[in-house]
Amino acid sequence: MTSQTSTSRPTRPTLAQLAELTGGRLVDVASTAAGVASAEQGQQTVATAAIDARDVPADGLFMAVPGTRAHGARFAGQSAGHSVLTDEEGLGVLVDGSWQGTALVVDDCRQWLRPLAAEIHGHPSRDMTVIGVTGTSGKTSTTYMMERALLGHRHVGLIGTTGTRIDGRKIPTSLTTPEAPTLQALFARMRDEGVTHVVMEVSSHALVLGRVRGVDFDVAGFTNLSQDHLDFHPTMEDYFDAKSLLFTEPQDPAGKLPVPVVCVDDEWGRRLAGRTGDATVTVSTDGEAATWQVSDVAVHPDGTQHVTVDRAGGQVEYDLSIPGAFNVANATLALAILVAAGEDASIADELAEVSVPGRMEKISGSSPRTAVDFLALVDYAHKPGAVTAVLDTLNGQLDRAAAGGNGATRGRLGVVLGAGGNRDHEKRPKMGAAAAAVADLVIVTDDNPRDEDPATIRAAVLAGAGDAAAQRTDGVSPEIREIGDRAEAIRDAVGWARSGDVVVVAGKGHESGQIIGDTVVDFDDRVELADALAALDVHSDTKDSEA
Repeated sequence: MTSQTSTSRPTRPTLAQLAELTGGRLVDVASTAAGVASAEQGQQTVATAAIDARDVPADGLFMAVPGTRAHGARFAGQSAGHSVLTDEEGLGVLVDGSWQGTALVVDDCRQWLRPLAAEIHGHPSRDMTVIGVTGTSGKTSTTYMMERALLGHRHVGLIGTTGTRIDGRKIPTSLTTPEAPTLQALFARMRDEGVTHVVMEVSSHALVLGRVRGVDFDVAGFTNLSQDHLDFHPTMEDYFDAKSLLFTEPQDPAGKLPVPVVCVDDEWGRRLAGRTGDATVTVSTDGEAATWQVSDVAVHPDGTQHVTVDRAGGQVEYDLSIPGAFNVANATLALAILVAAGEDASIADELAEVSVPGRMEKISGSSPRTAVDFLALVDYAHKPGAVTAVLDTLNGQLDRAAAGGNGATRGRLGVVLGAGGNRDHEKRPKMGAAAAAVADLVIVTDDNPRDEDPATIRAAVLAGAGDAAAQRTDGVSPEIREIGDRAEAIRDAVGWARSGDVVVVAGKGHESGQIIGDTVVDFDDRVELADALAALDVHSDTKDSEA
């Protein structure tokens, strides 16, 4: 695996060198004309690049690409940089405008975003061990587990849904997988700060749109595949092909493919392992023959787990503080990836205390008094398969508690969930069905409605919940409620719960905002749930004092 040997920054390329690389030409854009750039202009060095003109410093390159509504060259005046990458259309916009400077003109500027960004920053990913993880569910948990396990042993960078961090310190970013210029700048910053290992989530959007082109991946991991993002991918087959790109197409210009580490618990994983061939490291938790095969899981009453894994190099055992068979799969995949990246299997010991923000995260009220003895959690489950996995895990925990021999009545399971707007419509009834097939209480509420009518979204989720409730054969008739206001829905679920019950608020996990129209409103399920629990404590205290 690659590791950093020096923190020195590589020599910055000149505009002339970038023109030679792209086969483009340098143009001197004056206020009224465009002519051949001077030799002096060609020797200007480029320190960074960005597609948002406002992010370009004086020694930077503004990447002005054509957009759906306007050409990026229209915004060149907002850039402080000395140069612009653009195409012939963009050059015309620059000449007609007031911007003056040096333009690097190429036939297809979008094609050159990734390789140029990597070149400008000196291909920083080649100086670090870079691990990419893709799949529908479990990417965040798997990468977070790897980051936590590596901290203390290595200098670690993390890029993903919960944010970007360098050695645990948060760095502001927006997308799960940032645009190529931003991503390469992040890699460069990590390299310059001494990072040796980067773990990152790689979305299907990023693979299709080429955001990770120019990244030298050393190891790639696959979690699973289930319905999601069918608003972007026409079919599940297309979605699978997009995920497969991380394993089958070199992202770095040098042509290197990463070591594939694939969980084969589902059909998609098994198919991917067939594509990637004999070099594939496989992981299984359900009896499928694999390089890393989970042979035993001891689940304790509090949900913690002791996991035994068989592999050619000898048996590995580890403890996991978070519940769920899916978390066993995530943790074992994380361990297999780290070993493939050169770590010793003893790093499994670091998994014992790992907890993932917004993933099966236990929440408690602020009052020192516990008014009601029930379990309250927040989870990011926003796909039907993820909802099923979470609820099955919690249902199993309730079964084990009831079988403990203390004579207690089996606890009930309540879930609060919704579905996002401007996203896959087919997923909505399946979300409701997944909840009503298992839970005793289903409260359908608003998730991120975006530009859609929230009531229309809730109606689709409710329809699926009603159908699933009618088909249950376990004698349980789940109660289904509709409460659009998410905070009120959370309070209602807390008010419903009694001793021994479990309440889970699903869908948003670690997110700190709710998207309504074009506005992001401050909203955190964890805060709202904690407040509801604290209020319950206060109300209970008041009742006790009046008794």
